[in-house]
Amino acid sequence: MSEGETNTTGLHAKAEVLIEALPYFQRYAGRTFVVKYGGHAMGDEKAAREFASDIVLLKAVGINPVVVHGGGPQIGAMLEKLGVESSFVDGLRVTDKATAEIAEMVLSGAINKQLVGWIAGAGGRAIGLSGKDGNLVTATKLTRTRKDPGSLIEQALDLGFVGSPTHVDTTVIDTVSASGMIPIVAPIGAGEDGHTYNINADTFAGALAAALGAARLFLLTDVAGVLDKQGALLSDLTPADIARLRADGTISGGMIPKLETCVHAVEAGCEAAVVLDGRVPHAMLLEFFTASGAGTLIRTAANGGGAGQEGRT
Repeated sequence: MSEGETNTTGLHAKAEVLIEALPYFQRYAGRTFVVKYGGHAMGDEKAAREFASDIVLLKAVGINPVVVHGGGPQIGAMLEKLGVESSFVDGLRVTDKATAEIAEMVLSGAINKQLVGWIAGAGGRAIGLSGKDGNLVTATKLTRTRKDPGSLIEQALDLGFVGSPTHVDTTVIDTVSASGMIPIVAPIGAGEDGHTYNINADTFAGALAAALGAARLFLLTDVAGVLDKQGALLSDLTPADIARLRADGTISGGMIPKLETCVHAVEAGCEAAVVLDGRVPHAMLLEFFTASGAGTLIRTAANGGGAGQEGRT
């Protein structure tokens, strides 16, 4: 095969990819995607810049992406640098006043603006926000209980300024998206009590996706998705499937709160949620713009859940 023929074959392959993606462009033009982008993934600058390019592409084809970012590793590094000790309960950082101030500084400051810069470098326009801006997310103090191992009595745990979203006002997101810009949101909320609360980024993204009636909630993580007991990817699940898999022990550990977020989102107004490996280049585009997908899609039976890969659109 000559060099010219090789080049032509490559161009034909690219054209076929665009043609495969066309129905997805058409169906979801004007809809909203909420994307939770994790702290560990942001540690790789090359991957972060690829992610930014993917987000700019979504905006360019008429979809409105909203990015919610975490920052646990970066907060931990700053706390260590400043000599502030921290602890965790059930995966949540116990947040006293000093920790809350540092978390807001890192999330709403350095990380948020770095993402805005990456979007700009990829040719897009982004604006950095937190849940405090425009009263986007109102939060209340998160409560947790734990059984005392000796008495088996439920005891209340004080997590400090860790919050749970109680109300979402999407006005600021709607305004930013309509202006052609991409909202980059730090998971910080204000309480009616006047305090600032640090909110789990998955939970924050799920609340936004539900309130916005998003077409997709993407939770980018460090696994391929939900796996069965043999390690094979489960591509399409309903809330009922998730309850069954949790009961038989297939779903455990850190995947449980992620799927709880997905179930809440799809039952409260988001069309579908996806758990996928954010370390895979362009994983979000592969999931959405191809028939086979790249992660685990969660949706209610009313929205086509449980149909298998052939029903992912």
